[in-house]
Amino acid sequence: MASSHSLLFSSSFLSKPSSFTSSLKRFVYLPSRRFWPRQRHGFSTVFAVATEPAISNTSPNKTEPSTVVLPSNESSDKLLKIRHTCAHVMAMAVQKLFPDAKVTIGPWIDNGFYYDFDMEPLTDKDLKRIKKEMDRIISRNLPLLREEVSREEAKKRIMAINEPYKMEILEGIKEEPITVYHIGNEWWDLCAGPHVETTGKINKKAVELESVAGAYWRGDEKRQMLQRIYGTAWESEEQLKAYLHFKEEAKRRDHRRIGQDLDLFSIQDEAGGGLVFWHPKGAIVRNIIEESWKKMHVEHGYDLIYTPHVAKADLWKISGHLDFYRENMYDQMEIEDELYQLRPMNCPYHILLYQRKRQSYRDLPIRVAELGTVYRYELSGSLHGLFRVRGFTQDDAHIFCLEDQIKDEIRGVLDLTEEILSRFGFNKYEVNLSTRPEKSVGGDDIWEKATCALRDALDDKGWSYEVDEGGGAFYGPKIDLKIEDALGRKWQCSTIQVDFNLPQRFDITYVDTNSDKKRPIMIHRAVLGSLERFFGVLIEHYAGDFPLWLSPVQVRVLPVTDNQLEFCKEVSKKLRACGVRAELCHGERLPKLIRNAETQKIPLMAVVGPKEVETGTVTVRSRFGGELGTIHVDDFINKINIAVETRTAL
Repeated sequence: MASSHSLLFSSSFLSKPSSFTSSLKRFVYLPSRRFWPRQRHGFSTVFAVATEPAISNTSPNKTEPSTVVLPSNESSDKLLKIRHTCAHVMAMAVQKLFPDAKVTIGPWIDNGFYYDFDMEPLTDKDLKRIKKEMDRIISRNLPLLREEVSREEAKKRIMAINEPYKMEILEGIKEEPITVYHIGNEWWDLCAGPHVETTGKINKKAVELESVAGAYWRGDEKRQMLQRIYGTAWESEEQLKAYLHFKEEAKRRDHRRIGQDLDLFSIQDEAGGGLVFWHPKGAIVRNIIEESWKKMHVEHGYDLIYTPHVAKADLWKISGHLDFYRENMYDQMEIEDELYQLRPMNCPYHILLYQRKRQSYRDLPIRVAELGTVYRYELSGSLHGLFRVRGFTQDDAHIFCLEDQIKDEIRGVLDLTEEILSRFGFNKYEVNLSTRPEKSVGGDDIWEKATCALRDALDDKGWSYEVDEGGGAFYGPKIDLKIEDALGRKWQCSTIQVDFNLPQRFDITYVDTNSDKKRPIMIHRAVLGSLERFFGVLIEHYAGDFPLWLSPVQVRVLPVTDNQLEFCKEVSKKLRACGVRAELCHGERLPKLIRNAETQKIPLMAVVGPKEVETGTVTVRSRFGGELGTIHVDDFINKINIAVETRTAL
């Protein structure tokens, strides 16, 4: 559904994590779907959700599980209308119970809807009252009626009910006429739709109010703090139950809780929000990710580089970041009468390295890759574990190539992307190709050539993909790839972006066969996105149960009594000397030691009693395979190394 008021919000406003993008009480404007805040892809969100996951509910009396496929807003217009109308119904209920509440906006979102109110803080008890009032409104089967009014009439009505937020939104609307939706003759919203015909079309048993959170008006921390009520709505009660089951499983996998339970990472208040501390065990996993990433990049012809975390502010003027990205950058610092800036991106640094010497067409393509830490300003309310942070490490790379090399380079990136992601257990992808927007830089010929190269590379790869017409950046077409986790949720990770803008801004060139200077093509690409966010996705994908090759601790050595402690120390030392990540735990009775290892999700336990000491063996217990029997220590090490090499279980 493309709203007639889809240009209501500026692009800078939409980039805010807590930005509203749609409706308000009697004035609800819904922009085009592609602008909706969904999963925070790239480095922006947080609340990623499943797109049509299949939820299995197994009854004790059934041998086969029943599967409920949850529809999405994209797959079901009926569901989208239900959720949009629920936002209206909720706002109507709130103002019936709290007449002084001022309404702002309330869009549908991936799993339901929300609404922002200027009012006193709400409690769980208040949510129950609001839900009961919503049920009464739904049961009355009130009609949803559309009306077109003039701008002056809309302004007159807003002034009559004293809704300042609506007036502010109305001032930003350029199109006419203004459309209004009524619920019966009792309540109205300035709104582009769509809605169900009557409130009775909503199954009240398939609606639930979930939580209350704070949100700044228009995502601006200098504006009013609002009360945001989140709700979920579905077509049937069965779907709601399946969603709640899915939600509980997602809660069980929450990387913030698991990260604390397994001592993987933390955010220290004394240091500041959004700044990640990698604990020893988390750092082990990060090191495995980094080493795998580096090895595969070198094999694919990339040169690994390191660049500074700060640079002169002038560099960001040349790149355009200070003009177009300033709100996401930290304040500048003055050093010896010159202004310096923490980097929000790595791109300008890689360009400077390209420019360090004269480049020939014979040198191209040039591929440089860096695990580069960047810093971006985020509102404290938008921070979320590892998914939304202020400092993070991008797996960044840039390719400088000739026009006729674009296709082969893109295909090479696709192959590398598949190789890296599949190594970590991600084999299902959603791929999108975004083409030239209305406003862009670069000529028609190069846009056509680059877009065809991306399309041909995807076709050669054999991947299915959707085309987002006009969805590319102003400086070039791009490919976005989402990975699917164990719950069916899709996460934006990989991006491949052709850039016609920065080569021009920095005036980078190469010398062609005629000794003339020509402009190379620049390709930005990231496979994992950021190490922090990817680690969070990994934690939730595996629920903290990392496979043996990736687990920070692979083996825990457990003595039956302290009489076996010395031999256990020798075993632990030998395991570590052979590259096995092992630790020794003792001081408790064996059943408790085993329970603790299970709680910490250790893949293997090596139990040592008197007989094992006598025979130089260990009795192996697998977290998933149960008892594996008694085995000589050297054979145990050999089996672990083979399993790690082949990335299989023991």
